[in-house]
Amino acid sequence: MSIYQELQLNQAGSKALIRNSKDSREKRRHLLIYVFKVFLTLAFCMAFVTAYTKIFGEDNSVAGVVVLLTVMVFRSADLGIKASHGMGVIVILFAVLAVGPRLTHMVPAGWAFLLDFVFLLLLLTLGCHNIIMANHATWVLGYLLLQGNDVSGHAYFMRVLALALGALLTALVFYRNHREITYKRGLRDLLGEFALSSARTKWQLRMALGISSGMFFAQLLHLPRVMWAGFAMMSIIQPFRKDLLDRFKYRFPGNAIGCVLFFGLCAVLPESFYGCIGMLGGVGVGFSATYLWQTVFNSFGALAMATGMFGMTGSVALRLANNLFGVVYGLVFDFVFEKVCYAAERISRGTESADAA
Repeated sequence: MSIYQELQLNQAGSKALIRNSKDSREKRRHLLIYVFKVFLTLAFCMAFVTAYTKIFGEDNSVAGVVVLLTVMVFRSADLGIKASHGMGVIVILFAVLAVGPRLTHMVPAGWAFLLDFVFLLLLLTLGCHNIIMANHATWVLGYLLLQGNDVSGHAYFMRVLALALGALLTALVFYRNHREITYKRGLRDLLGEFALSSARTKWQLRMALGISSGMFFAQLLHLPRVMWAGFAMMSIIQPFRKDLLDRFKYRFPGNAIGCVLFFGLCAVLPESFYGCIGMLGGVGVGFSATYLWQTVFNSFGALAMATGMFGMTGSVALRLANNLFGVVYGLVFDFVFEKVCYAAERISRGTESADAA
């Protein structure tokens, strides 16, 4: 395997390569490439977001994060449709990211719940036809990030420009890497295959309704930083029950460990170094192959950003409260949704049998 091919591996793939090395020399080679890949990725991410921040303003650094995610994901992932149609879908999805989060801040909570449901369902329907690709993690995460870091006025105008550039960059990268893949399915097929009898459609409805309703109730409870609860629900409401239970088991403990480690680092480091803890979290995520430790290190960046607004103790308390609410609500909602779907199917089958008789 060439160095370039090793650089394309994810954490689990790189660690498997290191673990299965034939001798210590080969193991050192794979380990050095892995470390180089992590720091190269981190350097690129920092440079990209820094450039976006300088161009579009400090308030829109989050737009740089969202664009960075889509560009990196769609280098390798596709949308399951013709590449030319995929470019159009990417533009539509970025339009949702530009308009949706802003609109939800301009209406009462009840209307915001309805808008969240519609926009999230659109992102999931168009952006995650092949659920194995897990593209929903990118689009829904981007939506929640933008919603949780809302701007208005001139800053919003700059955010629209930032996302428009992001749509162009992502579409170009997507087309360059996937133009030779042949698909018969197009945009019309994505819409035509949306059906209540489909397991994929049920999951899309479950996630959209679960996140939107969960954030609605979190707002009624006056939980600050509701997007953290949204992240937890997005993580929990998975297409497959085994993944859902695994993530339920590790999500809150991972955040608890992350909060404890963050609190400990803040206790020994001067306040001027708090920003470096977020960078340390990025490095930790790069070296983490399991969901538990990815959750632990993801907490560092989130807490480092929130400390300026809520203080260290307040940020830790909010992180734990939102994640506890998100994982419990996500699990309960998933259980109730499945029961309702099962009951509806039984009623439907009974009605069909009566009509046939």
